[in-house]
Amino acid sequence: MLPIIEPTAGRARPAAARSNDTEDAALLQRIAARDKAALAALYREYHRRLVRFLVRFTRREDLIEEVVNDTFLVVWQKAHEFKGQARVSTWIMGIAYRVTLKALRQGQLQFEPLQLEHDSVASEPSADHELIDWLSKGLTRLTPEQRLVMEMAYVMGHSLEEIAEMTNSPVSTVKARMFHARVKLRNVMPALAGFAGEDE
Repeated sequence: MLPIIEPTAGRARPAAARSNDTEDAALLQRIAARDKAALAALYREYHRRLVRFLVRFTRREDLIEEVVNDTFLVVWQKAHEFKGQARVSTWIMGIAYRVTLKALRQGQLQFEPLQLEHDSVASEPSADHELIDWLSKGLTRLTPEQRLVMEMAYVMGHSLEEIAEMTNSPVSTVKARMFHARVKLRNVMPALAGFAGEDE
């Protein structure tokens, strides 16, 4: 059973303040030894990052916290399996990816509609709303795996190699998902095809 963790019981340091994940790896070692304080510390380090990821799928705080807690339940159960072959952040986000994918498939989560920034609405309301409508329609045609990969790459800024590690897939599979996702988007938004560039 996952120990009770209070997300506001401490303040996470900015990711840039940590030169590497040596401290996080040490926390995982302690978690593997069933150290609840270490789990709480790691939870606080990653809570904000996971919330930023999950807010793309739901605005409901209860659902977000449920998925975060499910993610850390797996961290608690599988900390002993971490061998240091990837960064701790990549390992944890990989768990979050699988938990989120399961929730999407079960209908517990669904992608939030795209929204405009206020400045954009004021400048060109008609064109912007049409663009967002096209994007929303296109994104609904993507499989959960394709959408998650696109979110990881273009919203969260992860590299192909990082996404491959998180999704436990070959880089070629990640590239294929992104390629097919762009094809689907172009079919819905032919006017935007020229902005996407050539696929490799």
